Amino acid sequence: MSTKPPRVVILTCSTRPGAIGPAVADWLLQTLTPRADALDVELQHVSLRDLDLPFLDEEEHPAIGAYRNPHTKAWSKIVDEADGFIAVTPEYNYGMPATLKNALDYLSREWAWKPMGFVSYGNTSAGTRSVQHAKQVITTLRLVPLGSTVALRLKDTIDSTGVRPSAQLTASANGLLEELVRLAHTLKPMREAARPGIEVGPLPGSYACPLTPDDAPHVLVLQRCCWVDEALSNETLGLAPFTETLEDVQAWLTDWESVGLWLHGRLIGMVRARRASRTGHIGRLAVVPDLYGRGIGRWLLRHATDALASSCDRIQLSTGSRSTKNIHLYTSEGFVQHAENPEGTVELVKRS
Repeated sequence: MSTKPPRVVILTCSTRPGAIGPAVADWLLQTLTPRADALDVELQHVSLRDLDLPFLDEEEHPAIGAYRNPHTKAWSKIVDEADGFIAVTPEYNYGMPATLKNALDYLSREWAWKPMGFVSYGNTSAGTRSVQHAKQVITTLRLVPLGSTVALRLKDTIDSTGVRPSAQLTASANGLLEELVRLAHTLKPMREAARPGIEVGPLPGSYACPLTPDDAPHVLVLQRCCWVDEALSNETLGLAPFTETLEDVQAWLTDWESVGLWLHGRLIGMVRARRASRTGHIGRLAVVPDLYGRGIGRWLLRHATDALASSCDRIQLSTGSRSTKNIHLYTSEGFVQHAENPEGTVELVKRS
């Protein structure tokens, strides 16, 4: 699960010429930027007016995700890459703008398990009825509405220059962002598990997906805790998983095809593989110690072996010569001891 900073999209919803919405969004961006920097959050401003989405014009249902039009694909990319949203919205006749409803209706999967907060503005109700209307819609898309909102009554907070700043408004806006970020982090495992191409893992709720250099901090922690038994069995601390830096891990995550197994936001196992001519190489098979004996290592080993089998004549791996549990696992999966190396490791080979 990536450790990249969460991205929060501030969405200006009104497209009416002369609308106050852009000024409200400008105030919100300026107000939130210091707190976003402190929280390590990326803010992205998107205006529905600039996006210029026509009324939904895709032939297929959004749930299918088979987009035909460039404007849909561009909108899908923005929403898919976001971790949360703050909608800056007016109230039109007791409801949200048609432009916001249309933008929501364009997509499906991309919205799932992401928090959405609101900054509303209006006269009598300060736009709060627009927010209540929007919440009925976004929950159907599996967006998660925040409890906190910022509601601006036009005559009290806005003049010809825009929003009149105040300590109370700043505190409310920062509180909205803080709640959104907490919820974005909490929902992240659900977002990751719902992405296309995710493979169901061997434990209930677990899932497997490719590891990238952004996952290096998780991998570094995992391998340092998982190689303790290896070090004790072979009486050495001179093992690469103990000595590698974060940069070293990022480098090999670039060079190897690596798969991580996740459970509730925790990296519980991994394996890496790559091809060299007609030989496949498997390494860094790791399982968190508290989940030993649950079949995770065998599942990961088979996953890597199956991925290499069709294009390799042989698959090889190595482990410590005294790592009897590892050797037992590998031989039970058809690997045969091939050679013992001077540095105290044993090489095992499986013919495809």
